[in-house]
Amino acid sequence: MNAEQAGRRVEQVLDRLAATGDESARAGAEELVRVLMDFYGASLARIVRLLDAPGADSRLSVLLEDELVSSLLLLHDLHPENAGTRIARALDAAGDHVWEVAGFDDTSGTLRLRSAGGGGCGCAATSAAALQAVENALTCFAPEVTAVEVESGAAAGEPALLQIGTPPTSRTGSGPAGAKTR
Repeated sequence: MNAEQAGRRVEQVLDRLAATGDESARAGAEELVRVLMDFYGASLARIVRLLDAPGADSRLSVLLEDELVSSLLLLHDLHPENAGTRIARALDAAGDHVWEVAGFDDTSGTLRLRSAGGGGCGCAATSAAALQAVENALTCFAPEVTAVEVESGAAAGEPALLQIGTPPTSRTGSGPAGAKTR
């Protein structure tokens, strides 16, 4: 279960309670969720402070690599890394395909990526799977990213793919290598 799934489940339970028409039960459930969130948030804040204290080894960085822990810290606004660092972490976690960040608009939540090659055969199915893996990782590590746009290689300054084949043969002129045709 990740943060998104947990959030959906909480919403479903609260919606079910609201459907019963018992406002007291619904209000009590919402208060219970708030109290538990406050309790867990305070506990997590203390854990982050203790792990990030001077003299502590890299235990915090190991926890930040875990998608579930990272999501929980983000939910409580306790994640110590900035958005750019978390986006890079998500791209690393997404798999073999190598992506470069072309830009991030924090106002719209749009992340622009360009393929840096690596992984897969370059076909559309592989690219779509790699992009889906990125979007899944971003949900956990950088939920402020709400849209992903991929720049084409040509837009990124890479040369366009050229098809090399036999040149067309003229009906009356010379064909390949200067051979006469009839």
